[in-house]
Amino acid sequence: MPCYNQAQYMPDALQSLLDQDYPHWECIMVNDGSPDNTEEIAKQWTNKDSRFKYFRKANSGVCNTRNYGAQRATGEYIVPLDGDDKLGPHYFSEAVGVFTKDPEVRLIYSDTVLFGDRNEKIVNPPYKFENMLMENQIHNSAIFRKSDFIESGGYNPDMVYGIEDWDFYLSLLKPDYKVIKLDAFHYYYRIKAESRSVGVNTHKERNDAMLLQMFKNHVPLFLEYFNPVRDRIDAETYKKELYWHYHTIDYRTGRMICAPFRVIKKALGKIFSKKLL
Repeated sequence: MPCYNQAQYMPDALQSLLDQDYPHWECIMVNDGSPDNTEEIAKQWTNKDSRFKYFRKANSGVCNTRNYGAQRATGEYIVPLDGDDKLGPHYFSEAVGVFTKDPEVRLIYSDTVLFGDRNEKIVNPPYKFENMLMENQIHNSAIFRKSDFIESGGYNPDMVYGIEDWDFYLSLLKPDYKVIKLDAFHYYYRIKAESRSVGVNTHKERNDAMLLQMFKNHVPLFLEYFNPVRDRIDAETYKKELYWHYHTIDYRTGRMICAPFRVIKKALGKIFSKKLL
């Protein structure tokens, strides 16, 4: 749990861990140089239950902080949890049951409940690797093995303005890896006026910078698996959906990510055509 200026929300997040019906967990709270009373809140909970563990370090951003916490975790599985979010009480037990039954599963996530300034249940789409190149289908608090986390290299510190979880999943997963979505609402995502995700979505320059950085981080992956024609639908349906499609974040994301791909493809085409001549 990376902690930075979320002290007022931390009790909700920490209580959601105490409420888990699976008892074999530890919570690694990492104070990322927060100027608020994070340390006071954290120590209240370490005194309450020994499964809560507290660390403090100089501010270095959420990616370094998550990596720092994961390195100090002793469990087999890792669940990132931001200090202002919550988890449903059956999340750990259901996920561990799936991992135990099927060792080939690499990652587990669930449906989402929005709460705070907006209250809504979101049924997340079934996982498909190819779609991950266009949009992040997996919420932040997915569950995966620590060994796989280490092998992937963890969170990339270059993702300074957001979408670091999306970028991380592209490092963690491969096309043939098995990913399971639990058909239950286990992840509670707090909506509030000020947050990192709101910031990156409302500042186009930052959003574009992070999308471009993600492309740079995974150039071979995009070149091998990205298909610019995402949805093969008939012409009439396309006409009806065209205006909406041009105004979605998915379309803008796809256009931005495709731009380098088109340039590279054009350059390669010229090279090969010269060789043929």
